Amino acid sequence: MCKMHYHYNIPGVNQNSSTKEFIEEEKPLKMGFGRKVYSAHNHVGTLDPWPFYESEEPISPADPGPSTSEELTHFMDCRGIEKSLILPNYGIPVQEQPFSLNDLVVKMCKEGKGRVAGALWVSGLPQNAKLTDQALKMLDEPGVRALKMSYLLGGNPDPRTWDEATLKQHDKIFREARERDIAIHFHTGSGNSDIRLFFELIKRYGKENKIHLVHMGGGTSGHIRLISQWKDLIEGGYRIYIDSSWAIGFAVRNLLKEIDKTRIGADRFLFGCDEPWSDYESEFWKIQGAPVSDEIKERVFWGNAEEQYFNVLE
Repeated sequence: MCKMHYHYNIPGVNQNSSTKEFIEEEKPLKMGFGRKVYSAHNHVGTLDPWPFYESEEPISPADPGPSTSEELTHFMDCRGIEKSLILPNYGIPVQEQPFSLNDLVVKMCKEGKGRVAGALWVSGLPQNAKLTDQALKMLDEPGVRALKMSYLLGGNPDPRTWDEATLKQHDKIFREARERDIAIHFHTGSGNSDIRLFFELIKRYGKENKIHLVHMGGGTSGHIRLISQWKDLIEGGYRIYIDSSWAIGFAVRNLLKEIDKTRIGADRFLFGCDEPWSDYESEFWKIQGAPVSDEIKERVFWGNAEEQYFNVLE
């Protein structure tokens, strides 16, 4: 059995260890359930507690992500994940925080022995231009196969609202990704991450750039809006990709059944477990339990990720 024990930094308590320790007590028990699985969405690195919302004390809503290659390998082996695309862990309103994990992503890619690809954190906010420039300089490091952006920390994806400096910043990011033919991951959800705002971004950049919409549009309304546009976007030549992390069951089933029937976008749907924010088991069974052909499940669980993120790794 595979067990992981976490040691948390508790305010006011002195600890000698780092934020967490992964301790393997016995031989890992794989949870792949007989499937070949790649995850195209895993976060790495620790995230300090923060006084979110109305909380009086800092809290950590998610377990820390792996912070060493050994921990990442342990995490993957425990779940039967053969290959992973890793991204900086983020979620607190500190602009520098996710940038600080880009070096960790690069290091894990180098040490991943072909099992690990990475996405570097960048930002469309002009205030983060220098940090983004530093990140873009690492794009040609071995294993770097994507960029990661989120408007949870400010701004929004609607180009109609951008000022000149914000447009210039986005154009630079998209140009660097386009020259390398790599995807940009975007968090989709409520507020500034509303999928309706992303449709404008897709119109502007989506025929030349690969755009990976994390969480399938985000929530019930986002799922419905994205699914209703799916056929037109794919057939219109827009290079969009999705993963089903955090997605509600009805949306996953409905879109997979439509893809199975029409084959429209069969190469654009990827599996991502979004650990440590979600959990591998539930994300796995959303796909495994869908009433679709095994061919589609194979594509989702690993085939599409192999084509997009791992086919150039040594």
